[in-house]
Amino acid sequence: MFMKTLRFAAVVISALLFVGVAKCAQRNRPEFIVFTGLCDASAATAIDQHHFLVASDEDSRIRIYREDTPGPPVQVFDLRDFLELDTQHPETDIEAAARVDDIVYWITSHGRNAEGKRRVSRERFFATRILRKGDTFDLVPEGRPCKSLLAAMKTHPHLRKFDLSEAATKAPKDIGGLNIEGLAAMPDGRMLIGFRNPVPESRALIVPLLNPKEVIAGAEPRLGDPILIDLGGLGIRDMVWTDRGCFIIGGPTSGKPQGKVFLWDGVSTTSRQIARLRGHNFNPEAFVLFNSPDTPKALLLSDDGTRRIDGCPCKELKDEGSRQFRAAWVDLDGE
Repeated sequence: MFMKTLRFAAVVISALLFVGVAKCAQRNRPEFIVFTGLCDASAATAIDQHHFLVASDEDSRIRIYREDTPGPPVQVFDLRDFLELDTQHPETDIEAAARVDDIVYWITSHGRNAEGKRRVSRERFFATRILRKGDTFDLVPEGRPCKSLLAAMKTHPHLRKFDLSEAATKAPKDIGGLNIEGLAAMPDGRMLIGFRNPVPESRALIVPLLNPKEVIAGAEPRLGDPILIDLGGLGIRDMVWTDRGCFIIGGPTSGKPQGKVFLWDGVSTTSRQIARLRGHNFNPEAFVLFNSPDTPKALLLSDDGTRRIDGCPCKELKDEGSRQFRAAWVDLDGE
């Protein structure tokens, strides 16, 4: 089974953006790469050595980009019909992706909107299949979208102490609100669901989904025991499993963009900070790992929805071609 696995010893990141890491392996790369077509790059995963999928938290379209080609996406796929959305409030708020072979699992925030109003379109766990067609791809729905994950979490006996029923009544960035932003595929078939909010006892909350393959075939979700890990009081912005453990972007539940990169062994309640992200209002929210034959490499994506472009917040731009998000390379030293 192909998993998002890479061997790496340390993360090596541009000193202009990251602090506390080793050398930069490829100094000739630009500080930022700018991709267009969306502002809020909230979920992503690689599909080969050059292409990656990106979802926005603003619409229900999946875009394919080439890592070496700044600018617009090379393909766009509309999933609105498949996701069975509320026509009055169709925003899904897709927040994380995890690839297993040719299947990509996606999860939405499962939280309320910014005003604290419930929007059922934001309660989805679903999957797509990647089909290669020569130099292009097709992305087709797999199974059916799950709408009952939040209900399963609210009633799970081992999650009651987190009072997710109460958290789900609050705006996602409020203290004690509910906001899912991480998803990682485990070698044993489980999915780890990472919460940006709540942060119980100042620790990041992870809930294992034991039967993701069966869920997209129509089964009810089965959840494992919750996991709390120390990320220095931060929640989870993205996560990906590697053969070294779980690579996590930690960030605050709200407030100014900032973040730290951690490596968690998947067992203990502690993690090791690898890097601290700062500068340029870069808002790290998605992390794409590429398995290159030369050097393992990764691309960190920024959620630039509130970044001002020509005096206007990016997400308010009417012209889709004017919308953009930034990416920064992360070079990984192989063992």
